[in-house]
Amino acid sequence: MSWLPVKAVVSRELSKLFRQRARLVSAMVRPMIWLLVIGSGVGSMLQGGQQENYLQFLVPGIVAMTLLFGALLSALTLVYDKEFGVMRMMLIAPIAHYWIVLAKLIAACLSAMVQALLLVILLMLIGLVDVKIALMLLPAMLMTAICCAAMGGLIAVWSKTLDNFAVIMNFFIFPVFFLSGALYPVSQLPDLLRYVVLINPFSYGVDLLKHAVPAAQSDFSLWTNILVLSVFSVIAVLVACWRFSRESVHEPLFRRVTGKP
Repeated sequence: MSWLPVKAVVSRELSKLFRQRARLVSAMVRPMIWLLVIGSGVGSMLQGGQQENYLQFLVPGIVAMTLLFGALLSALTLVYDKEFGVMRMMLIAPIAHYWIVLAKLIAACLSAMVQALLLVILLMLIGLVDVKIALMLLPAMLMTAICCAAMGGLIAVWSKTLDNFAVIMNFFIFPVFFLSGALYPVSQLPDLLRYVVLINPFSYGVDLLKHAVPAAQSDFSLWTNILVLSVFSVIAVLVACWRFSRESVHEPLFRRVTGKP
């Protein structure tokens, strides 16, 4: 198969990202608010150098948050295209339908990486991250971005409308973020919440990022994080591709081509 259709979809999504400058600005503002408000607020209750240590502890968490929001919102375009008719043109293209999902997920991953890289540069400017830490963060960011894009694709292929996706996002994104160890060590959580963190794949992305920041104490081993993220991402992508292909095959041709019920 030619990679031109995939390249076209990815280029389209990235072009939209760079045209939407407000989206890039908000992607920087959101984590900085968390860092300054939550970090400074909680840090004010700590003594001495512990406040600065807590701000550095939050670095992996806010980078992971940027990847999570960026990838999931980019996956939203899969639902947007289905609802507004763009997907009909993709479905009649001479390519396997699962390539559409793969192209969307690649674009979501790259979009999240762009936003996270801009955040890391900003963190370097304010002195919370140095060049060595930034370079160590890059591979962890890539694996976490792939995991987040896979989660977003898994949600998107089961969402019929933008409203459904928005509801799922509200009930999904914040529990996934809060119960991941991004804001506090997993070891200090009650047993029930710790079990929830253990089954949350995003937790392992956050922890992988913690391995790159000396002040952030990791909860899992490096290889455990890599294994869980790899297995989950592969399974999630395969299920998303299967679901999308099955839905598009069993959907009546008239509805696929015209968009009418």
